[in-house]
Amino acid sequence: MMIFTDLVFYILAAILLFAGLRVITTRNPVHAALFLVLAFFTAAGIWLLLEAEFLAIVLVLVYVGAVMVLFLFVVMMLDINLDRLREGFWDYLPMAGAIGLLMAIEMVMVLGGKYFGAVVIVNKPADYSNTTEIGRVLYTEYLLPFELASVILLVAIVAAIVLTLRDRKDSKFMNPADQVLVKKQDRIRIVSMDAVVEPAQADRVAEEKS
Repeated sequence: MMIFTDLVFYILAAILLFAGLRVITTRNPVHAALFLVLAFFTAAGIWLLLEAEFLAIVLVLVYVGAVMVLFLFVVMMLDINLDRLREGFWDYLPMAGAIGLLMAIEMVMVLGGKYFGAVVIVNKPADYSNTTEIGRVLYTEYLLPFELASVILLVAIVAAIVLTLRDRKDSKFMNPADQVLVKKQDRIRIVSMDAVVEPAQADRVAEEKS
């Protein structure tokens, strides 16, 4: 008999698969980024079902709240020629499909014996904290990969900034040094002008005075 958590898992898994497929099949890059946000939210729900609250919160705060916002800004600031991107798509599809199938087979071979076997539920003590356990493992056994990941993210941020600052016809650049050196005389000029009154308005003003 299916329990409530199983039903929630299947619903979230279906939404996650749908969002993942739409990320790679939608034609609008902004829509693809939004579907990726939906995929992250549903993945966070699955993490909550697995009692990995820290990973779920990190997935929402870091990836949805920071990384995806950066992706959206970059996608909207870049002038992406969609027609040019679609050129040669079907030529690379067989190779991409073969590589994707090979990666799926490798993941099944690596994770099959560990995760698709008998499920063992371990009762944790009342004072157990998965956040503390993750921190201990992350900053001891996996310290070097963690630092390498931070460097890769920094390079990605720099690359995104460089892409947005490339030369274009409608690009507008500001030099902060020139902005600091500007004087008030260069910004605004007060000009004395005679008042101009329209005839109809002049008659109305005369009537109000009389």
